[in-house]
Amino acid sequence: MSTQTELTEAGTSKFTRIKEGDLDLQIHYNDMGKGPQTVVMLHGSGPGASGWANFNRNLEPLVGEGYRVILMDCPGWSKSDPIVSKGSRSELNAKALKGLLDVLDIQSPVHIIGNSMGGHSAVAFALANPSRVGKLVLMGGGTGGPSQFVPMPTEGIKLLNGLYREPTIENLKRMMNVFVFDTSNLTEDLFKTRLDNMLSRKEHLENFAKSLDANPKQFPDVGHRLSEIKAPTLVIWGRDDRFVPLDVGLRLVWGLPNADLHVFSRCGHWAQWEHADKFNRMVSDFFAN
Repeated sequence: MSTQTELTEAGTSKFTRIKEGDLDLQIHYNDMGKGPQTVVMLHGSGPGASGWANFNRNLEPLVGEGYRVILMDCPGWSKSDPIVSKGSRSELNAKALKGLLDVLDIQSPVHIIGNSMGGHSAVAFALANPSRVGKLVLMGGGTGGPSQFVPMPTEGIKLLNGLYREPTIENLKRMMNVFVFDTSNLTEDLFKTRLDNMLSRKEHLENFAKSLDANPKQFPDVGHRLSEIKAPTLVIWGRDDRFVPLDVGLRLVWGLPNADLHVFSRCGHWAQWEHADKFNRMVSDFFAN
């Protein structure tokens, strides 16, 4: 089994050029592990987000169990090329993922773990490429549309959008303090790393704001199409999610023919980070059985 010290961001970091439809972009990804099955992880839309920042607590078990694990930095995030999205960001990311899998010559079905925006992107990919999906894990995202119980946009989304327009440490802390349930685990080092990531690629921040101005509904509601997705799906949500409320997760379970739901108590929008050990055991069991 690989050890955590072997799984470093720098040691697994790679770049490739994808050409998919109207996309011609350099994409950054992390690639680790070997095995007949591949797990792709898709990060959320927060400023400074990356595949590694979102999922570094979840890699070791999957690699140790013999999966190839790929983290894709979506277009407009981290080390991938900048872009302005005037249409569906979910479909844009899905096209980028298809382009990446084609370049890597991964034609067999992949398991996809998507957090928030990554959940939307995973669903968009499954709708466009049903034969290339094994199993899905969706946390805090998957379809758009309003919550039936919480005014929209939610408190968290307002803070996220504000941070894109004014990327300060104060606004970052305001957002992160509603991002997770237990804020005692938010360290100054975490804040500094996230802020440095944000400010190192200011064009990403500016382009996200431009995208929202061009099309406020970056993640359209695909609830009416969920029945098309036959892949076994595990929906995981935080009971205390202040970005995407729990009833949105219930919509996924109602719409997806083969979906189960797990709700973490004392958990916000970052289930894979806040409850990493239990999340990892649950996902490993879901993929294996």
